Amino acid sequence: MSEGVVTFLLTKLGDFLVERGKQLAGVQCEAEYISDELEFMTAFLRLADAMEDGDPVLKCLIKKVRDAAYDTEDALDNFSLSLASDTGHGFFSCFRKISRSIKDARARRRIASKIQTIKSRVISISESHRRYCNKNNIMIQGSSSINIPRLECQKDALLLEEADLVGIEKPKKQLIEWLQGSKSGREVISVVGMGGLGKSTLVRKVYDDSDVKKHFKFRAWITVSQSFKREDLLKDMIQQLFRVHRKPDPKGVDNMNYNKLRSVIHEFLRQKKYLIVLDDVWHTSAWRAFQHALPNNICGSRILVTTRNTEVASTSCMDSPDKVYPLNPLSKEESWTLFCKKIFQDNPCPPHLKNVSETILGRCEGLPLAIVAISGVLATKDKSKTDEWEMVHLSLGAGLEENDMLMSARKILSLSYNDLPYYLKSCLLYFSIFPVGNRIKRMRLIRLWIAEGFVKGKEGMTVEEVAQDYLNELMKRSLVQVVKATSDGRVKTCRVHDLLREIMITKAKDQDFVAIAKEEGTIWPDKVRRVSMHNVMPSKQQRHVASRFRSLLTFWGADCNYESPVHNLFSGRLRLLHVLDLEGAPLKEFPNEVVSLFLLKYLSLRNTTVSFIPSSISKLKNLETLDLKHAQVSVLPAEIRKLRKLCYLLVYRYEIDSDDRIPTKYGFKAPAHIGGLQSMQKLCFVEAHQGRNLMLELGRLKQLRRLGIVKLKKKHGKALCSSIERLTNLRALSVTSITESEIIDLDYLASPPQFLQRLYLAGRMEKFPDWISSLDSLVKLVLKWSKLSEDPLLSLQYLPNLVHLEFVQVYNGEILCFRAKGFQRLKFLGLNKLERLGMIIVEQGAMPSLEKMIVQSCKSLRRVPSGIEHLSTLKVLEFFNMPKELVMTLHPNGEDGDYLKVAHVPDVYSTYWNNGNWDIFSLLSAKLEDKHSAQLSPSLYKRNYTWK
Repeated sequence: MSEGVVTFLLTKLGDFLVERGKQLAGVQCEAEYISDELEFMTAFLRLADAMEDGDPVLKCLIKKVRDAAYDTEDALDNFSLSLASDTGHGFFSCFRKISRSIKDARARRRIASKIQTIKSRVISISESHRRYCNKNNIMIQGSSSINIPRLECQKDALLLEEADLVGIEKPKKQLIEWLQGSKSGREVISVVGMGGLGKSTLVRKVYDDSDVKKHFKFRAWITVSQSFKREDLLKDMIQQLFRVHRKPDPKGVDNMNYNKLRSVIHEFLRQKKYLIVLDDVWHTSAWRAFQHALPNNICGSRILVTTRNTEVASTSCMDSPDKVYPLNPLSKEESWTLFCKKIFQDNPCPPHLKNVSETILGRCEGLPLAIVAISGVLATKDKSKTDEWEMVHLSLGAGLEENDMLMSARKILSLSYNDLPYYLKSCLLYFSIFPVGNRIKRMRLIRLWIAEGFVKGKEGMTVEEVAQDYLNELMKRSLVQVVKATSDGRVKTCRVHDLLREIMITKAKDQDFVAIAKEEGTIWPDKVRRVSMHNVMPSKQQRHVASRFRSLLTFWGADCNYESPVHNLFSGRLRLLHVLDLEGAPLKEFPNEVVSLFLLKYLSLRNTTVSFIPSSISKLKNLETLDLKHAQVSVLPAEIRKLRKLCYLLVYRYEIDSDDRIPTKYGFKAPAHIGGLQSMQKLCFVEAHQGRNLMLELGRLKQLRRLGIVKLKKKHGKALCSSIERLTNLRALSVTSITESEIIDLDYLASPPQFLQRLYLAGRMEKFPDWISSLDSLVKLVLKWSKLSEDPLLSLQYLPNLVHLEFVQVYNGEILCFRAKGFQRLKFLGLNKLERLGMIIVEQGAMPSLEKMIVQSCKSLRRVPSGIEHLSTLKVLEFFNMPKELVMTLHPNGEDGDYLKVAHVPDVYSTYWNNGNWDIFSLLSAKLEDKHSAQLSPSLYKRNYTWK
């Protein structure tokens, strides 16, 4: 992480020297010296981060480097602030310019003095750095020669081995079936999951199984780990294989190079059935080091890989993608069984300890390593004293450092953090800012990372796309978990495991990355860069420390009593702030103090009751994100056009109609000439009824990727189409007419954006737009109020990437037919308020990938879709607010408007077919007059049920 701090500073210092080098007068050479020395140390810092826990001298050295970097950043930002004033125009501008020049001279003297002081400190640090490297025989010219002490991953397995893990029989059985499968060619099987799930323990039990031993005579277990030498591991494999063959090792094996060792193994196994376990593979490069040494013969050989990285799992199983086994956390029942087994030796938990035990176990979230570790702590506590157990729960975070077993668990999970490149370490540490249990919105996280400076652009990619790659990489490494995803595969919310979060909090605190305030009077370190406030307000002493803050994020619960807390945060001491996130704060007015934060890049007033934005917001020249979603703002001042760096402008809210529960979107009145905001990437939602000129202005926003329009009138459709054709980077477009009956006329769009992925159109249509059928990149399509007379499915069925289709009052016809070979990738289908629809037909071969189907408020539909038995991948079928006749085909006592849900449809179908009863599809497809001939046990019926 220290490498990240220094690298970030080096980038900033380099940019500063280019832009303002001449203004540094006589200290430009000193600034360049600081940059050179810190850059020299970055290779060392990259590996030193992983060694920090075990060496207090090294820890002190790293802290000095980090502090010097922070102080340099402070000096640069303060200098930038001092040069930020606008002298204006007119009669008094000359006096202001004179005053400005005097202040500039003072600022240059201050930064010169500061740079000289920092240079002296850096010289001292460099000398300490060299002495440390010499003393420990570390070659500072490169990083490859530094050997980091690491915790062998066998300790992970050993710690879990003691526990005699529960819930292991099912995955063990599956893996053995795959190993003993009928395929004669070589197959690779991978077990993937986060650290601490017991992957090595599971595979060791499979490896040692008597049936597996009989099936594979030639076996070898190779522990790869993070830092490995391929030659050493190949030699180990040769020794294990030749030991089975009862032959001595090949002559000269100790002196063989990589290619020769690989050749020996390949030749030895060429005509043998073998099982090779590659345990703890971290990177695809490690897999490739062994891949070609193991012959792809026809003897039924198998390779079994364990990894924390989904990319390793998918790459190794490229020829057998169905043989990736994701190991999941234990269920609540399995967790409780393991917990009681470790602490109470299979005896019941005493009633007085049940509540606190369940609370502590909840923090483990099914992670066996965490359960075993915390059980070891609790086993030493007095079982008659509830307060001792409560104390363990309250001190879980601190306990990670104070208890040997918890410390071991921390080190195992920390391996994944230490393996990250520096830019991902900052991103992962950022999860420590959010409260426990918080479901973090993906786009909020990405925009915060960008504002913090963690994300650097790459050629051919936007910064947002790079940030998304960062998040994907953390998910591949099993460090970030997806909480909720959209039907088209985009992550909506994510989180980290609670134990990993506690580790990140500890590391973030040690590195002055963030201070977390959960109660009044929390002491903040002098150099802390960020603060996360959870339902508390800062004291005067804390506001003094705030002068170094770069980020301030507040989190407010429903029981917050502060009426206007934000004003207490400002006392002229947040001058260096880059991020101000006040989402959900009990805030009624825009805090005017904010406009003095010249360096601010990110401002969120989401979910507040702020209704007015002052014209003085134009002072925030560096602002990139302005998030006013679900605030009460409906107009933006004309001065917003001066924010030339603004990339994300979100000004909209939803209000639910009490009658049909469908949300109505409200946007904002945009100022004239909004097309001058050339950096804009997301603009939602602009009220279009202001006129044709505004629609034409949108075409100037060439970087725009997401555009939302509300209150569109028919007469402005042509102007909007003209602009959309110019927005070649557009990925998502949402257009809503001013009323349900207003026609949205988008037929003028001759050349739509070729990369458009998501399209939302709400309004009457005279005919279905022909250009939609040409959108080969389209993934999601939502149509509302169209009221078409012709079947829109004919134009949509061959879109190659469409996975989500939703109709609300779209079609006035009586029959919808999903034809064979149509909608090949569709996963979600929603049909709502198709009032004349009397029949849905699904031909065989249509929608072969469909997983969820929702039919709602279709008052003329009296039978379930014909041909639904063809949808073999369907998992969930829902009916809501449907006629009584249809409801009764599912529920004999059903009423008009009941909500009915069938889940895991193929499993239900299979069960009832195998039992010789009516299968679920036959039941659902029965004609109304025949419904009484299909009888199912009444015990299976529930109102508002899930059929499993």
